[in-house]
Amino acid sequence: MCDTATPKLPGWQGWIDIPEPTISGAHVPWTDLSHPITETLSRIPFFPQPRIGRWMSYPPVNVTEIQMIVHHGTHFDAPCHFIGDGPTIDQVPLNRLYGQGVIWRIDMPPRGAIGPAELERATPKIQRGDIVLIDTGWWEKVNTEDYEEHPVLTGEASKWLIAHGAKLVGVDSSSPDLAPHYRPKDFNYPVHRTLLSHGVLIAEHLTNLTGLAGQRVEIMFLGINIVGSDGAPARVVARPYIAQS
Repeated sequence: MCDTATPKLPGWQGWIDIPEPTISGAHVPWTDLSHPITETLSRIPFFPQPRIGRWMSYPPVNVTEIQMIVHHGTHFDAPCHFIGDGPTIDQVPLNRLYGQGVIWRIDMPPRGAIGPAELERATPKIQRGDIVLIDTGWWEKVNTEDYEEHPVLTGEASKWLIAHGAKLVGVDSSSPDLAPHYRPKDFNYPVHRTLLSHGVLIAEHLTNLTGLAGQRVEIMFLGINIVGSDGAPARVVARPYIAQS
């Protein structure tokens, strides 16, 4: 568990019950949903710029060193990112990181709010235990000023996702909550704290979603297993789900 207290936030509520996931044997290509990590990749402004460089180059050996926060680039959050007594990355069950899901295209204006009504209309319909990825098209704005004008989920949308059995919710922007420059002083991160307190993981900075939008898919979040960490960089892949006869 994380060793830092988070006053005024809900405590750990436990993992929501979900079916055990499976991956089919279909021979369908995977799509990479993760941004390549660079020093200049879009990031939340108050996060430090990563440093990536060659630590050693001595033929025939090359060794690269990286220094960055775990929330840079495509990644997912452990519950303890906002829930002080919640599980860390190494305590996340493997069955939360792969399986079937849906990719929903939801077109929104800058700073638009995605609520339960938008989720209800999205297709295909969610099934309990699904990974839910939301394609707003914002991934195409990465490395531009517009990237931090992204749409958001509402607190009520978060409750809807919990009630319908989502086990991981991913967005194609830097946060499902308000961007930092729009947060009031008393901002309480309603999406993060609602989802994470119930064990619904959050993924951010996804890309290449549009080609798979509107489909049931198989998804794998291949995150780095970091002991005690509140997040993990991930190589995320997905492909259309083809039911086996």
